[in-house]
Amino acid sequence: MENKVLQAMKDAGKPVRPGDVAKAIDVDSKDVSKAIQVLKKEGKVHSPKRCYYEPC
Repeated sequence: MENKVLQAMKDAGKPVRPGDVAKAIDVDSKDVSKAIQVLKKEGKVHSPKRCYYEPC
């Protein structure tokens, strides 16, 4: 799941919200939010502004 989320963020090319990623990869936004939290802990994504995330 984390890899799909990270790839969707890279494909977007701009900071995205979890809901946007969920639509892009056709999964539940709660699952995307969990994956983003894991990616944040691993240092693979960061939040340039509130509720938006992008790859590091």
